[in-house]
Amino acid sequence: MKIGTDGVLLGAWSSLKNNPFSVLDIGSGTGVLSLMLAQRSHAELIDALEIDENAYEQCVDNFEQSPWSDRLFCYHASLEEFAEEIDDTYDLIISNPPFYSEDYKTKNDQRDLARFNDAMPFNHLIESVAKLLSKDGTFNVVIPFKEEDNFVDLASKINLFANRILHVKGNPNTEIKRSLIEFSFQEKKLEVSELIIETSRHEYTLDYINLTKAFYLKM
Repeated sequence: MKIGTDGVLLGAWSSLKNNPFSVLDIGSGTGVLSLMLAQRSHAELIDALEIDENAYEQCVDNFEQSPWSDRLFCYHASLEEFAEEIDDTYDLIISNPPFYSEDYKTKNDQRDLARFNDAMPFNHLIESVAKLLSKDGTFNVVIPFKEEDNFVDLASKINLFANRILHVKGNPNTEIKRSLIEFSFQEKKLEVSELIIETSRHEYTLDYINLTKAFYLKM
């Protein structure tokens, strides 16, 4: 599966101010977010969770070939299984979840599993995060802007509060497409900011370049 802008943005934007010891990447795909956090942080334990077998195998391979292989581990399991079996909590949880809720589906079952939120409903994700997150930890997620109010409301019902939000626009003339949201168990004054990716096709804004340049070979 291709590396998407959503994942790169989330991996670069997520705050490491609390110097996490342990990180969990839910729905890791081929492991890009976990690898970005290994590059950015000194976290000693970075666990990834992936249900799709092909993506899991590629994730393991990517981890093994990386400079941080001793800190990275991928589980081949569903979030439900993982949340039930794991007693430990994580200082940072990150997720680029499947969220395409359109009524149609393609003929590619693997891509459908990755892209449709019936593979990981938002309420199931939030409830599992509440169980797996340490009391001072943070949870970072990227979702469609149109789902933001619903997601924040669902989270607040189990005492996960939005602390930071980044609204992402493709270019200055388009509507907000994505919301990157940081949650914690602490209710704080909400910080909201905006990022525009391009001024025109393949002409990236300075904000986008500064945020992501550490992760692209050519930027």
